[in-house]
Amino acid sequence: MRSGAKIGIITGVSIAVLAGGGYGAYSLMGGSDSGSSAKKPRTVVAEPPSADQAAAGTKDFLAAWASGDIAKAASLTDDPAAATTALTAFKDQVKPSALTLTPAGPATPQAFASATGSPAPAKPTGSASATPPASATPGAGDSASPSASAAPAGVLMGFKARAEFEGTNRAWDYNGFLGVVKMSDNTPAVHWAPSVIHPHLSGNETIATQQVFAPPSTVVDRNGKPLQGASLTPALMSSLQDNARKLLPPDPNKDKDAGSAVVITDPSGKTAADKLFTIVEPKPGQPFKVTIDNTLQAAAEKAMTDLGGKSGSIVAIEPSTGQVLAFANAPANGQNRAFAGLLAPGSTMKILTSTALLEAGINPDTTVACPEKSSNPVAIPNDFPGAFPNNTLQQDFMVSCNTAFINQGLTSLKPDTLANTAKDVYGIGLEWKTGLPNADGKIPVAPGSKDEQAMNYIGQGKVQMNPLAIASVTATVQSGAFKQPILVAGLPQQQAARQISPDVATKLRAMMNATAVSGTASQVMAGITDKAGAKTGSAEVQGATTTNSWFTAFRGNLAIAAEVQGGGHGVDAAGPAVASLIKAVGAPRQ
Repeated sequence: MRSGAKIGIITGVSIAVLAGGGYGAYSLMGGSDSGSSAKKPRTVVAEPPSADQAAAGTKDFLAAWASGDIAKAASLTDDPAAATTALTAFKDQVKPSALTLTPAGPATPQAFASATGSPAPAKPTGSASATPPASATPGAGDSASPSASAAPAGVLMGFKARAEFEGTNRAWDYNGFLGVVKMSDNTPAVHWAPSVIHPHLSGNETIATQQVFAPPSTVVDRNGKPLQGASLTPALMSSLQDNARKLLPPDPNKDKDAGSAVVITDPSGKTAADKLFTIVEPKPGQPFKVTIDNTLQAAAEKAMTDLGGKSGSIVAIEPSTGQVLAFANAPANGQNRAFAGLLAPGSTMKILTSTALLEAGINPDTTVACPEKSSNPVAIPNDFPGAFPNNTLQQDFMVSCNTAFINQGLTSLKPDTLANTAKDVYGIGLEWKTGLPNADGKIPVAPGSKDEQAMNYIGQGKVQMNPLAIASVTATVQSGAFKQPILVAGLPQQQAARQISPDVATKLRAMMNATAVSGTASQVMAGITDKAGAKTGSAEVQGATTTNSWFTAFRGNLAIAAEVQGGGHGVDAAGPAVASLIKAVGAPRQ
């Protein structure tokens, strides 16, 4: 495979060059015999051209192409239609002001392979191999003859190409290759393939002169300082820049910084753009600003380092904008589990279950009993002993009573209510475009049984989340509106179907505040005031002896979520990580 530099491309129309196929026998109209004026099909024959024929066919084709006589050049190939399209595209889209093409004599398959970055084709018996090899499948522009008994042999020829461009004294020099075959009228013809234009060109790729831009001079945080953080790996930042170019609206002032280059692109986007030649150098790139805050990022990295070798991740979001302020992973150079991981979120899911219950008319002070075991067929216990029949919903939230949320959920909610609420209010499942690859949270829309439905309400079973999703849920509660997380200001943000009602948001904030002050989160939230809120979570994993630790919290204009694999209860590992970020900020963010 060729390795081309991946660059930012803003404008430049590209016309797809038709793919050339193999050269089994196929018919062209041309020539006449002495007994009739009617044209007969002109076909490729199995016999290779002589050395003189190959040289003459190469010379005549290159001369016609260089002179701009596309019709003549195309007629000297075995596929005039495809050649006309491709040569016209080269002329109109690459736009050379002058083109010099000089025959270089016979070439070897190894030389062609070196030019393309592809393995050398097997050499056919008795002759040098044309390109592509004779066994290739004919392309859409070829009309293979079913009467062909053998694939034709061809002669691989080389040539030197020089393209010049207006406005610059730079010249583009490259080595070209073409295969010459013998036709039924005993004349040579260039076997047409996209690689005749340039050895890197293949399939439906396009070649054109396009705007190019220099890479950013540096990546900076939201305050313009050079970005720092072990989890912000070069690979992730490169991916972020590439995605931002695609997702951000065009910058009307950016053209002044553009250069130009000859570029091969894949319309499907599956391969990187291949910059073949720079015509005009772009101006030095401007800094690439992201939404990360270096102070919070440093705290997030330290929180992950302090896990002592356990795997985990953490995300901090600005609720008013959805901008990601920090994210870190342990290990830092492993999977970006903060965005792309998928794990059962445990009791942090009770924020969403509470939302559905509050919307169904259950209030924080409504009595919702907390029995020792749930009412579904496979009864689920709490992780604390005893029954509390007089608990309110808020008290159940504060102590994270599994049985209360399961029983009330089964009574008050339809099977699909939780998934619909998550999507319509919190944007879970809307395929976020954050700037980096991320895994969308998953909640079964149609639970297969009462037991599965019960597990959904407490963040177990088939429910899967990551800290990005849970931090966004907490941010939505804090601000009262879903703002899709983004890593670059100005990226498009998905809109939720509806906003959480002010009444429900107020009640949720009060429930999370009560949990931070005197519930399961009070131990790690001690000393963090200013109406902060939190929710703990621990998720059981099949085959693991220790639960995964989850914790989420908000204070001021900051929402955070963390998970630690095998970390135990929420307050054991994820809680201290989240609290450390809040404390690193000092005064509440505005």
